[in-house]
Amino acid sequence: MSFFQRLQQETQPLRERLLQAPAIAACARGEVSLETYIAFLTQAYHHVRHTVPLLMACGGRLGPEYEWLREAIAEYIEEELGHQEWILSDLEACGVDPEQVRNGRPSLPIELMVSYLYDCINRGNPLGFFGMVQVLEGTSVSIATPMAGIIQQRLNLPDTAMRYLTSHGELDQSHIRFFESLMDRVESEADQQAIIHSANVVYRLYGDMFMGLPLPQTQAA
Repeated sequence: MSFFQRLQQETQPLRERLLQAPAIAACARGEVSLETYIAFLTQAYHHVRHTVPLLMACGGRLGPEYEWLREAIAEYIEEELGHQEWILSDLEACGVDPEQVRNGRPSLPIELMVSYLYDCINRGNPLGFFGMVQVLEGTSVSIATPMAGIIQQRLNLPDTAMRYLTSHGELDQSHIRFFESLMDRVESEADQQAIIHSANVVYRLYGDMFMGLPLPQTQAA
């Protein structure tokens, strides 16, 4: 079994918990509210704005044996630059003041998730950062593209309100293949365990965020 396959296997229970969140299930049934979508984008902003700083911090902590991974991180940084601004633009198209979101605070699960990742890189094993990549890109591939279509159709939103979700669904199809090739080059058992543990922590906290999203009125009732 490759390490990527092992990573998938050992994170499956918490991945399934996330994908069974009521807001995701409701969206799959076509039950969508603008409030839910805005709440999701708001939380996305508060973790996406840390993606590039986290990548930079991780790259700076890698040893010389991971020079090949540092080069991959440089590619990730180039791909991820500015994505938080896409989210603010989407929110503005939904009628939200982007500056209120920029200056606001995330939900507790997202605050804890971001803090955990910085701590993992700076105090623990920097390879743990890739647990987040496993979660966010894997989740994007699973739900971003189909959910984007449902949300846009049901809420009659313009394309200018959907850039983050639609772009990530498309981008992460190729990202996940790239990520798989990187993970299968990680041979250290300690580093593999760090990535698995981090992925499970992030699945739990990211899943908690989804569990806390407001539901459409039919579901809330």
